[in-house]
Amino acid sequence: MAARELKRFIAFLSSLALVLVIALAVVSFVPRAFGCIPFAVLSGSMEPELPVGSMVFVRQVEPADIAVGDTATFYRSDGAVVTHQVYEVDPAAQMIGTQGIANKNADGSIMHDAEQTPFSRVVGVVSLCVPCLGFVNAYCTTMPGLLVVVAVLALLAAASIVLDRMVPDEPADKHARAHARGRRP
Repeated sequence: MAARELKRFIAFLSSLALVLVIALAVVSFVPRAFGCIPFAVLSGSMEPELPVGSMVFVRQVEPADIAVGDTATFYRSDGAVVTHQVYEVDPAAQMIGTQGIANKNADGSIMHDAEQTPFSRVVGVVSLCVPCLGFVNAYCTTMPGLLVVVAVLALLAAASIVLDRMVPDEPADKHARAHARGRRP
């Protein structure tokens, strides 16, 4: 009896793990087909609007179409990817000014980023934010994270195979007889 329950539990965990892996793959790759690029939020400079650990989906736009107040993703001069609020757009200079809304000056005002961003380094604007998904994506795209995912799936598959060989399935007619007995007066 306990072995059959363990078998069902392992089957459930295997199915759940497979669904989670497929869901993560879908969330990471399907948006690209619609012109969105996923990025993990790794700092608190945009909290509470974009919580740390969130995944943002960035829609590519013409930099000239970005408006003050939009949340834009861009490459800094050092190559780091940053997502901040736009406070200024200068089409003549082809630059945008950005700020992290959680970065405050001593007087409590929002601190502007140290450098302006040229249009050529703009990726796009945020169209969707999913809390916590960035942590999962950031971890699973590292080598240790990928190894953990593969190891868990392999262990669940091995446990399922071993239990399938050790614990016989209940005969289908046993369920039918038990069900039929429950209907009799």
